Amino acid sequence: MKLRMFLGLSLCTIALSVAQAAPGKSHHESWVPPGLDEWHQLDAKAPIQLGPRPFWLVEDMDEGPLKERLQACNTRHLKRTDFSIGHRGAPLQFPEHTLESYVAAARMGAGIVECDVAFTKDRELVCRHAQNDLHTTTNIVAVPELNAKCTQPFVPADPASGTPAQAECRTSDITLAEFKSLKGKMDAFNPMATTPEEYLKGTADWRTDLYASRGTLMTHKESIELFKALGVKFTPELKSPVVDMPFEGNYSQQDYARQMIQDYIDAGVKPKDVWPQSFNLADVLFWVNETPRFGKQAVFLDQSAPTPENTSLAYMESLKAQGVNILAPALWKMLTLDSYGEIVPSEYADNARMAGLDLIAWTAERSGPLSNGGGWYYQSITDAINNDGDMLTVIDVLAREVGVIGIFSDWPATTTFYANCMASTVKR
Repeated sequence: MKLRMFLGLSLCTIALSVAQAAPGKSHHESWVPPGLDEWHQLDAKAPIQLGPRPFWLVEDMDEGPLKERLQACNTRHLKRTDFSIGHRGAPLQFPEHTLESYVAAARMGAGIVECDVAFTKDRELVCRHAQNDLHTTTNIVAVPELNAKCTQPFVPADPASGTPAQAECRTSDITLAEFKSLKGKMDAFNPMATTPEEYLKGTADWRTDLYASRGTLMTHKESIELFKALGVKFTPELKSPVVDMPFEGNYSQQDYARQMIQDYIDAGVKPKDVWPQSFNLADVLFWVNETPRFGKQAVFLDQSAPTPENTSLAYMESLKAQGVNILAPALWKMLTLDSYGEIVPSEYADNARMAGLDLIAWTAERSGPLSNGGGWYYQSITDAINNDGDMLTVIDVLAREVGVIGIFSDWPATTTFYANCMASTVKR
């Protein structure tokens, strides 16, 4: 089996080398976002590139039929798949919500890519995971004139007292032009930093700064045009504001939700290619009722702690009756262990399916090494997790037994690989 795997890796490497050398459209014939004319060719029909990680994960799996099937998988004719959703792009190695991260996700075969949507001081929509994460995801604290505009400008740590550094910088603190002047970085910070430059460090050792030398920030509108050029679909998430709404007295949550959808209408994007998301049920119901063509695929992101009430069939049926068709909880909420210690669907998942809800899981490849149980994302099945290969076992249960229609991943090659190898088990 190991020989077969190494042969497969070699063939994959050769195929990718040939694909990368193959002629394609000239630089000037491919679309790049405004101001980014130096960016290399973007080709929606370029071959999917998995790289070595999925095969490394397979080799780390426990012995069994699933491992054997994945080892035997033919990866010569990979297809893009909506089952594989790029979570903020491909942030296991690229700065999240940047052009570079999005391109990486598309090249790994993600059929859908996410732009988390926040707003600037001048009410322009931009791609950021949170309204108040600029201090950890960009270089803003090292830009004095913009750091000064932050809700909490950088304050150095005091090593003598053990007081950590402070900073909080929001998209709503700065204008769109100022936002676009920043550079994206890996989401991290050094809490004991005494200088802004030190504060920007702290990337987890299982991630990397190897590709963080440039991180091109994007507006929501730019992300739409980029995704169109890359041939991927859209799952924008309306973020929960940390400022009081209505913002500055006259920009309401509904204005914000309406503006996000309007960007797709203005860009001529078909509603069937968009999965708008929110953790706020009111946002989802707003889309269901005001923009029903987009609301049909609106995704209710569920992060609430499980209770008998919110895992019940009655609760799931109430969501469906209000027009919610897709529910997206953290993956651990849909899984549990049976009496034999095997990973199986949870009552939550069973009731959601019984109510006719489609399910999407988040987030694979989000945790570090899984040798110690996987952390928060695997909390309901910790006792069954002891190596990185178990990630593929979890994906298999989610696809084959829970019946999810998609999985968010910080490294979409993994979910793309699974979906291509196990095409008969995935819904997309």
